[in-house]
Amino acid sequence: MDGRATTAGPILVVDDDPKIVRLVTLYLERAGYAVIEAGDGHAALAALARRAPALVVLDVMLPGVDGLSVLEAIRRAGDTPVVMLSARGSADDRIEGLASGADDYVAKPFSPAELTLRVTRVLERTGRDGPAQAPLVRGDLALDRARHEATLGGRPLALTATEFRLLAALLAADGRVLSREQLLTAAAGTEPAEALDRTVDVHIGRLRAKLGDAADGARYIETVRGVGYRAAGRGVSLRRSGQRSGSQRSGRQRSGLPRP
Repeated sequence: MDGRATTAGPILVVDDDPKIVRLVTLYLERAGYAVIEAGDGHAALAALARRAPALVVLDVMLPGVDGLSVLEAIRRAGDTPVVMLSARGSADDRIEGLASGADDYVAKPFSPAELTLRVTRVLERTGRDGPAQAPLVRGDLALDRARHEATLGGRPLALTATEFRLLAALLAADGRVLSREQLLTAAAGTEPAEALDRTVDVHIGRLRAKLGDAADGARYIETVRGVGYRAAGRGVSLRRSGQRSGSQRSGRQRSGLPRP
């Protein structure tokens, strides 16, 4: 983790594939969440008995006690949010998971960046605390997520709520490319799917105008043609409120895990 404290309980990640558990944990920790892990249904139930998580990322196909049985146990005990994660991604499977009490359903293969955004949105919708939000700083651009304030060159930057969430998602991704669908999820948009690309592009265009970004020389938001957008330039530093300096840990964890 990068050392940021969280104001909620940890996220419990349950999957029988250690690589998936490690990948999801890595992305959640980078976003500021504390994480605990379980490799099967019995371990998940034991973890739930020991500690109350803020949210559970739960695989459906688990050895021993399957994910739907774990979900039933969670629902009998209370209203802890659950994001199902499964290779069973048909419409019927998603309906079954949601009807059983899941708050969201993500099919494999999946983008860990999108899953992290979905976790954040579920926590917000259910009124749970998220991670203690350290400000995101990239050059002379700074976003204080806890105070919902943005500055550019030390001066206040007037952003709409949607623009703020989009920019925060791009900066938090720290150079990873986010698709238009992932950005729409981050912005919690309500537009119909057929308007998705145009909607995100319009918001990005307005953001660039406010940032003074030229399309042919982006300083803050870069277009990756045919894929989406990412934060341009060097990495983001994560500062605690009240600190004059301090960056995100420089030791990028390089593993053999797939990129989103």
